[in-house]
Amino acid sequence: MNSSMINAAMSMHAMQRKLDVIADNIANLNTAGYKRKTASFEELLTTLKRQDERFAQDGRKTPLGYTIGWGVRMTQVLQDMTQGAVQVTNNPYDLAIIGNALFEVVTNAAGDRAYTRSGAFRATLNEDGDIVVTTTEGYPVVVRDANGGEGPLLVPAGYSLNVDESGRVSAVSADGSDVVPLGELKLVEPARPDALLLVSDNLYVLREDADAAEALRDIQPGADSDVRLVQGSLEQSNVSLETEMTELMMVQRAYQLSARALASADTMMSLANQLRA
Repeated sequence: MNSSMINAAMSMHAMQRKLDVIADNIANLNTAGYKRKTASFEELLTTLKRQDERFAQDGRKTPLGYTIGWGVRMTQVLQDMTQGAVQVTNNPYDLAIIGNALFEVVTNAAGDRAYTRSGAFRATLNEDGDIVVTTTEGYPVVVRDANGGEGPLLVPAGYSLNVDESGRVSAVSADGSDVVPLGELKLVEPARPDALLLVSDNLYVLREDADAAEALRDIQPGADSDVRLVQGSLEQSNVSLETEMTELMMVQRAYQLSARALASADTMMSLANQLRA
């Protein structure tokens, strides 16, 4: 296989992966809290070659050396953490984050943690009749009490949930006469979004090679931060259909050009094989 075919094939592979990223973005256009994916590319190793000395004719202006590229590859999929539009739902279990932060949830009995931007929570009853606030998939939301302890967000039976913009959580009785403090929602700031890996159920986990202390920082909404919470609202996906369609057309054209280059290289090799001395 000659260099033209290798270059075209590698570029087609990179464009195919880019198409997959765009398709994922479009599929999650209406997913609450979804963050758009972006792809980064790098050029593969280039080879420096030199033409035969017989090409060094009088009057030649260009050097005998030339480089051969080997296409590009997609190196990493990054998360675009920019703010999405906030839509009012009037559901007390819907929470929207304004600013750069993530909710923390418990994913299994071992206490493993994951993070999400989606505040589409729901009320799940436990065996005692109390309400456990969870994600749509059933992962409990983490709160921190006054002593620094952490646990799932539990609302006593017969009480309603109240969350202020600073993340302080309380349970309010039906007649409003009794207010029970429940702690503060645990929020983390993704200081290094590239250290987060998007998995299933719109959750992020830390990459295996990432340093948790460097990648995530605890953050408290309020006066010292531009982060705040809005109860009864949901942050929508930050995916723009217009942007994705524009990207899609550009990638399709790049893929078609690479496919045409591959076909042309194959045709030239076929013609060369048919030559007779």
